Amino acid sequence: MSRVIYFDNNATTNVAPEVFEAMKPFLTDLYGNPSSMHTFGGQVEKHIRYSREAIAALLGCDSSEIVFTGCGTESDNTAIKGVLAAYPEKRKIITTRVEHPAVLTTCRELQNQGYRLIELGVDKYGQIALDELKAQVDDDTALVTIMYANNETGVIFPIDKIAEIVKAKDVVFHTDAVQAVGKIPLNLNNSNIDLLSLSGHKFHAPKGVGVLYIRKGTRISPFIVGGHQEKSRRAGTENVAGIVALGKAAEIAAKSIREENTKVKKLRDKLENAILKSCPGSMLNGDKINRLPNTTNISFEFIEGEAILLLLDQFGICASSGSACTSGALEPSHVMRAMGVPFTAAHGSIRFSLSTYNTEEEVDFVIEKMPIIVNRLRELSPFVES
Repeated sequence: MSRVIYFDNNATTNVAPEVFEAMKPFLTDLYGNPSSMHTFGGQVEKHIRYSREAIAALLGCDSSEIVFTGCGTESDNTAIKGVLAAYPEKRKIITTRVEHPAVLTTCRELQNQGYRLIELGVDKYGQIALDELKAQVDDDTALVTIMYANNETGVIFPIDKIAEIVKAKDVVFHTDAVQAVGKIPLNLNNSNIDLLSLSGHKFHAPKGVGVLYIRKGTRISPFIVGGHQEKSRRAGTENVAGIVALGKAAEIAAKSIREENTKVKKLRDKLENAILKSCPGSMLNGDKINRLPNTTNISFEFIEGEAILLLLDQFGICASSGSACTSGALEPSHVMRAMGVPFTAAHGSIRFSLSTYNTEEEVDFVIEKMPIIVNRLRELSPFVES
């Protein structure tokens, strides 16, 4: 394929060139174990410490609150299962119906083990009712886990208000912020968030490295035990190259937040408005205002999303029909179903997610091809009158 237009950045991102250069020495010359007593290994520790500080600066927290993990899914599992282990007397978990599978599947597995699970619904804009949340948080609640921003629609929850409600009941609050970090400003020192998950490959670091933020004083049991790495909060020899890469990506993200919310948002809006105008039977999914600057999710009535993706792929355009972790399923996205998107449109939902590496030329190319693709598929659809 001679040309690739990558509009699937919520699934994963390219490794930034500066990030790749930063991690290379730790895959070649600086391969020592940071826990070793000798200088060759011990010299690596300062690079881990520097990355920890860079990530803390991006999140607005103390570097001692940063715990390195293998990915966002591990961070989510650690937060959820670690809190439940620390509060064995409490048997209730509260989440939402639109969470990423890393959270939703974990919570449902725990429900099968005897925990009481409350899944809050959302309205047509993908937002929860805060009054419903407030009514559900009680003395038996061990944990509330609600995502910062939805991976399919980009909808941003009012996390500060949610955290305030939860903390007023003295309950631990966790947020999966995998899609939010690096795209919108965060300041955890000024929030009531106890635990926050992030994943490096969502903002131009490599796959295989993540973080769990643990606020000082939060009770949580380690999920992976063994050695004393990460102050005994996560055992296992550190992925030094990945951690260094994540630190560099955090530095870059801190400088590019403004660009995400200006240049990238402008490109997203241009793409979205043009598609909605040129493709009859299309509709925007989610909250148009309270969402990530890079994400748009559009449904096309009476057309299969997979068919759209296949034709986009023929033009070298990469997009998604939902979460990369659930692709291949024949059922409509659980997020679309929870939002009440009509069945005739839910199957035809397409997510375009941009990054600072995308260009206006690429947007124009997609705008040109989308009506051609949609019209071609409508002509083949048995549900559309000719």
